[in-house]
Amino acid sequence: MEIRCRDNLFTLYKEHTAIGTARLEGDALWVEIDPVWRRRGYGSYLVKEVLRRQGGLDPKRESRFTVPLPGDEAARALAAKFGFVPAGDRLVRRRMPDLSAVQLCHEFLTTHLAPGGFYLDATCGNGHDTEFLCRLAGPSGRVLGLDIQPAAVQATNARLAAAGLDGIGRAILQDHARLGEVAAPGTADCVLFNFGWLPGADHGVHSTAAGSIPALQAALTALKPRGVLAAVLYSGQVIGDGEKQAALDFFRALPLTRYTVLVCEFANWASTAPLPCFVLKR
Repeated sequence: MEIRCRDNLFTLYKEHTAIGTARLEGDALWVEIDPVWRRRGYGSYLVKEVLRRQGGLDPKRESRFTVPLPGDEAARALAAKFGFVPAGDRLVRRRMPDLSAVQLCHEFLTTHLAPGGFYLDATCGNGHDTEFLCRLAGPSGRVLGLDIQPAAVQATNARLAAAGLDGIGRAILQDHARLGEVAAPGTADCVLFNFGWLPGADHGVHSTAAGSIPALQAALTALKPRGVLAAVLYSGQVIGDGEKQAALDFFRALPLTRYTVLVCEFANWASTAPLPCFVLKR
């Protein structure tokens, strides 16, 4: 089988014969299978492929598709199979991104930070968090990303330039344990840590408690009153759980008179799941 697409018209071919079509207009999807070829799974195949190609099966993307109310039982069953449910005079399929530790961290910061601040990405990696902070800071804000790996710094700066955000943020080669050398005490509105390793690189090179605990302390010193420290902690077969446990001990020992600490556990995930943590400076 083969699917050819032109101008949002998807045509399904079997042995060079067109046996079905799907058409997208905005979020509206129309599907038609030649009656001779119905009830053989070709409609399911076509719908699945259209959804896949348009991001409807991507767990990290929000998507919305609608179809007219089906007129026969087979069409209704096909729509239900792919999650279309009644909504007024149509069927609608909505998908929200699966919640992750990083996404939860971003959502928390979005609700607690205002544009125009000074934000630090203490472990910039490939620049996804740095880009997020730049968009949050806005044109009047400033973002500085740190990493000890040149590849990470280069990737982050390239990402910011491609997104037109290099006027707001930049990445530099710097150990996060020496964060205090680039951020004076009481100047940062937010410091973000995403511990672990550089995605796509050698997993044997990763953050450790020896550097991360001094970095967390330096971050708290750099924060303004009412500033936020956010950290995603990791554990697993490669990196163990030494850094994670040391960071949790550090957070839990912070005095309540100066800090509010949140540890956001995913209760029904594995114990090695990423763990988002937040410290709000009083």
